[in-house]
Amino acid sequence: MLKKIGFGLLLMVALVFVAALAANVYLGRDYFISSVSRVLPTELQELSDEGKRLHQNLWVVDLHNDLLLAGRDATEWGTAGHSDIPRLQAGNMGLQVLSAVIKVPFGLNPEHNDDKSDMVLPLAIWQHWPVRTWFDLTERALYQAEKLKKIAETDAVHLVTTKAQLQSRKPLGVILAIEGLHALEGDEKNYQRLYDAGYRMMGLAHFFDNKVSGSAHGVNKGPLTDFGRRIVKRMQDDGVVIDLAHTSPAAIKEVLAMVSGPVVISHTGVKGTCPSMRNLSDEQISSIAAGGGVIGIGFWTTALCDITPDGIVKAIRYVTDLVGVEYVALGTDYDGATKVGFSADKLALITDALLRAKFSEHEIRLIMGENTQRVLGQILH
Repeated sequence: MLKKIGFGLLLMVALVFVAALAANVYLGRDYFISSVSRVLPTELQELSDEGKRLHQNLWVVDLHNDLLLAGRDATEWGTAGHSDIPRLQAGNMGLQVLSAVIKVPFGLNPEHNDDKSDMVLPLAIWQHWPVRTWFDLTERALYQAEKLKKIAETDAVHLVTTKAQLQSRKPLGVILAIEGLHALEGDEKNYQRLYDAGYRMMGLAHFFDNKVSGSAHGVNKGPLTDFGRRIVKRMQDDGVVIDLAHTSPAAIKEVLAMVSGPVVISHTGVKGTCPSMRNLSDEQISSIAAGGGVIGIGFWTTALCDITPDGIVKAIRYVTDLVGVEYVALGTDYDGATKVGFSADKLALITDALLRAKFSEHEIRLIMGENTQRVLGQILH
């Protein structure tokens, strides 16, 4: 074990551990997440009576939330971050995809990152994750699945792993997702371990290239590997949702050419309204829609360039005008390392902004949840 880890790394871990114990006394386990998952002061319009009424009659679905990485009690209404179970319920969320973040490099660069550093390691120590998770990415994924199952045991949520479970509307439904298949550690056996733990949506890559796929933010930004092609085929055979958020353009093209059903982009912006590097091009939007998939519009600064509800609706309108209303959804990225304009309890602001933008009630129902429900129903077994 010492040879594998190295003395220098062990010393660093010891120092972080001691610092974490001391800092927890003063700052709490969720200090880091609270400092990066912020709600910025944003001018918000007063909610109309029509918006309130319609929103309370919707089944709202969000394709991406990183709440599992937070150290706070997810079952308590809090002031940190963007969401928790009570705030999601107050926002009338019907189905939430909760994504496990496994490894993130220090000094994130939207254009170029390698896999040499690991920001989640000190966070795991800070939050007192089991030692087995410190140097094993698969164990980090399994631990976050365990965290969700403990939340489900409180009856605050129910875990959705099958198509039949999608029909249950109470309590809040949750689908477990993973952000990047570096969590497999290059071993196909670990795919089955994650599936057995309840993972039903898998993002191929996050902020760096891995043994499955190139990342849009990686060094090489390559296509799928041979290993990745086997994993994608297994995902399709097993009814696991393929998430192409953060995936390299080359890998997106390859996946769309090889799969026979819909895929999702769980959280993104679009270049047509906000020309940042990560956002989708018109060609990519059209390709996802051609396969019947959905695109989750994010709520954060670099996804939108305008984090007001009207800014979110502007991106939704762009996708709708380009390919149709059936292919756009919500992908908030709440509780990621993101800055947003409002927290989860205020989701009715989106419904209201859609009404102001002259979307019909039918179109609003599609955007706010039914498009995603359709795609999940096609994929899950």
